[in-house]
Amino acid sequence: MGKHGKYRALVIRTALTVALALATVPAQACRLALVLAIDVSNSVDETEDQLQRAGLANALLSPNVGDAFFISEDPVALLVFEWSGRYHQKVLVEWRDIITPLDLTVVSETIRDSTRGQRDFPTAMGYALGYAATRLREKSACFAKTIDIAGDGKNNDGFGPTEAYNAFEFENVTVNGLVVDASILETREDLIAFFTEEVIRGPASFVEVADGFDTYEETMRRKLIRELLSQMVGDAGSPAPSPRG
Repeated sequence: MGKHGKYRALVIRTALTVALALATVPAQACRLALVLAIDVSNSVDETEDQLQRAGLANALLSPNVGDAFFISEDPVALLVFEWSGRYHQKVLVEWRDIITPLDLTVVSETIRDSTRGQRDFPTAMGYALGYAATRLREKSACFAKTIDIAGDGKNNDGFGPTEAYNAFEFENVTVNGLVVDASILETREDLIAFFTEEVIRGPASFVEVADGFDTYEETMRRKLIRELLSQMVGDAGSPAPSPRG
């Protein structure tokens, strides 16, 4: 075998060794399947909708949120959709494993550039929860599953959260809530009570409250960190949101 033949043989052996090594590396486990659901019902005007899209996009790029995503080598699977009426659930970001900061950047920019699908539908939260539960079935291999549902009002269309929990598969699923205190029809206290008593689900579930859409980003950032870290260090809990005095 000549000089070039020996070189080609070495290259082939090296390539086969690398391929074999890659084939025997186990796939990364999914530590958390996280569904983010944002409210676009008719109580949310165009300015408020833009604030929540930009707020979520910015929150995902926060260094502290990034640290929480990458605290483990096992990735988080993320899905984002908007919801309003019974049959309006529009996916903004399909399931994506967040493995590198680039993944977060892509998701953030996709949300920032997204456009609202509907403006005139009411608040069918039960349907949104049912849709989220159905999509979580696609991530059965993930260690934990969480639905993060945001809204500025109570369910007023079709079946509510309680009926959704009876009709869909929510075993081992945590549901957290983000209350946006921006409604002129419902008080902060009523919204917190609704989310606390009827929406959140699971032993470590919680409610975070945004004082209007102007603080959506800050509240989302705080909530994401708490959700992402709860799977790693346990949820120590935090004080229940107090009514505005």
